[in-house]
Amino acid sequence: MLGITKSFGQVLANDHIDFSVRWGEILALLGENGSGKTTLMNMLSGIYQPDEGRILEDGQEIYIRSPKDAYEHGIGMIHQHYKLIEVFTAAQNMILGLDDVKMDMRQVDARVREICERYGFEIDPSMKVYDMSVSQKQTVEIVKVLFRGANILVLDEPTAVLTPQETVKLFKVLRNMKEDGKAIVIITHKLNEVMEVSDRVSVLRKGQYIGTVETSRTNPQALTDMMVGHAVSLNIDRPRYDNPQTRLVVEGLTCVDEEGITRLEDVSFTANTGEILGVAGISGSGQKELLEAMTGLYPVKAGSVRFLNDKGEEVELIGKTPMQIRRTGVGMAFVPEDRLGMGLVGSMGMTGNMMLRSWRNGRGALLKRKDPQALADRILEELEVVTPGTEYPVRRLSGGNVQKVLVGREIAIQPSVLLTAYAVRGLDINTSYTIYRLLTEQKMKGVAVVYVGEDLDVLLELADRILVLCGGRVSGIVDARTTTKEEIGLMMTHLGGKEVNG
Repeated sequence: MLGITKSFGQVLANDHIDFSVRWGEILALLGENGSGKTTLMNMLSGIYQPDEGRILEDGQEIYIRSPKDAYEHGIGMIHQHYKLIEVFTAAQNMILGLDDVKMDMRQVDARVREICERYGFEIDPSMKVYDMSVSQKQTVEIVKVLFRGANILVLDEPTAVLTPQETVKLFKVLRNMKEDGKAIVIITHKLNEVMEVSDRVSVLRKGQYIGTVETSRTNPQALTDMMVGHAVSLNIDRPRYDNPQTRLVVEGLTCVDEEGITRLEDVSFTANTGEILGVAGISGSGQKELLEAMTGLYPVKAGSVRFLNDKGEEVELIGKTPMQIRRTGVGMAFVPEDRLGMGLVGSMGMTGNMMLRSWRNGRGALLKRKDPQALADRILEELEVVTPGTEYPVRRLSGGNVQKVLVGREIAIQPSVLLTAYAVRGLDINTSYTIYRLLTEQKMKGVAVVYVGEDLDVLLELADRILVLCGGRVSGIVDARTTTKEEIGLMMTHLGGKEVNG
């Protein structure tokens, strides 16, 4: 890709980028949020067309005006959010959109099994997608592009929702494809995986190409400096809090959704002052329902959530609305998974979103803007939020800046309990480490922090204990200082783990 340029209105997403990948290599594409990684790869896969620049394959210029054109040139992209028809089988998903609609399904099955055997995939062509795990769905997506003849594969955040064991299997498959001469590009934020699986690393920053280095000749710190443009500490401090006390007691929590499906079953644990309790699990294991049930946002069939104040007095939270919980004086802050929706109002600016936490305290139809404005100004300065102003709609900010606004607002209420769902999902390294620092600061102030995360390396460094969910049930609670990533991975996929200081 030579001189690739792409603009969206006044936003220059890619600025004359030169990028190349070789046959028989795994190339990692790194960059902060908004650096232009996915936009660049979307042009390679035919979703976007460049405003300027050329694309060459084996030295010959090619023109990619659609994903179909990309497939004709042997280019396939596996997106972070899978594009499969749930009620179809794996084999049926393989042939969707192909011109030859009269394909013999027995031949399709045979071809799928041949690809799986060649590269080490494990998938049943006749299995319905809705019966598959997340890793099986990813396998279908990869096999699908191979089925269509792809020799150049682009994978966007391929390990975001995989267990360590599933990640090991994926990397083995990628190496097998590399040995077969495939050209593979992976977009990821996980530097340890970059170092493990890639041959070279290309770095983008703010829409510009910074450089490409051999993986064997670099390290995570140097790559971070290339991405951010200045030195960033990659250390996560985990100080111990003196004399932690029980703050939340969850017992027998059971939740059933509108369709009668049990989302949480007999979940029990404690959350303590001066502690970060990490929550690990495969996506959809009940993490979202757990936090929403604790905050009065999700119906509870059975169980209790009790808040203990410094005097040892208990307050039962189940059966109360979020406003009723707030009126008890519990001091619960919540950073939800849905930042723009459940967390912030996208059409409002920072000041307006600060007022959402205080408007019930106003009298009559008029609200005081002085305090929310002062809070917005403080968050803007202390968390270095990049915005044209505190009245600028937050939906127009980058994901990292939106998250800073949300976390800053929740911390500002000086909570006793802070619940966070995927607080750094999709954020760049610099912003992620800012969030880790803020959570640790709250912990050392005596706040009970519950942190739902998907990066096990971070959970092991940041948390004091880790609660593991599997299929809506607790499969174990372990000491983060003594457990291993492999142990947690097994607990994420098998019930009946061990419990330490539960």
